Amino acid sequence: MNANLASQSLYLDKANPDIWKALNAVQLKVREATDAAGLSKDVLELAKVRISQLNGCAYCLDLHGRLAVEAGVSARKLHVLAAWREAEIYSELEQAALVVAEAVTNLPDEDERQAALMGARNILTEEQYSALCWSAAVMNAFNRISIISGHPVRDED
Repeated sequence: MNANLASQSLYLDKANPDIWKALNAVQLKVREATDAAGLSKDVLELAKVRISQLNGCAYCLDLHGRLAVEAGVSARKLHVLAAWREAEIYSELEQAALVVAEAVTNLPDEDERQAALMGARNILTEEQYSALCWSAAVMNAFNRISIISGHPVRDED
């Protein structure tokens, strides 16, 4: 990001901390739902990285790329993620999660969305499907807040 633009950015999380806290509280509820649905952190982080790729959120790509590695996602899966449909290295559950992530992020027209989600719905339980949709919706909110705020990629640890 242009340094001039970064200095003009308003960090929405800092400007309205109560709203930011509320969004984080929603994220905690979503995490409870994904846990209850039996969705593992590696699958969730893989989906969050894909959502961040689609939205072009550098901050979230960096953060969730790191979290995905910590959760056990292989570097190979992260490297190929943008072309995941062409790579036969993702489990059936991972593929279903990625379909949901893309459908929630891109919001194609109704027929296209239903066609895309039909295969995922055959793999996922209702509880998993709902939790993944919520997870993707909240991740999209975090992406947009970070992009609008101009959150910088953090220095390497």
